[in-house]
Amino acid sequence: MDPKDSLIDSKDSLIEYPSDFPIKVMGPTHIDFAPTIIEVVTGFDPTFHAGKVETRPSSKGNYTGLTVTVWVTSREMLDEVYRALSTHPMVKMVL
Repeated sequence: MDPKDSLIDSKDSLIEYPSDFPIKVMGPTHIDFAPTIIEVVTGFDPTFHAGKVETRPSSKGNYTGLTVTVWVTSREMLDEVYRALSTHPMVKMVL
């Protein structure tokens, strides 16, 4: 067997599309943080609703972590959602 055959092509994905994909978003605790993130995500997934958001404050309460489960149809869409969230001024980190 050729060793090259065992390498995964960079275009291959372990994620099957379409699927629900959880994304963790962290930012400062602010009254507008969750609604703003919901608005960004809804721009990509019109079926998204606030019931799909899990919220966790940091131990000191300075930051809030959100887990948003987004319906993504392709790797490109997932990349676009990550890009939109990670470049938003209210967002500190996206996982």
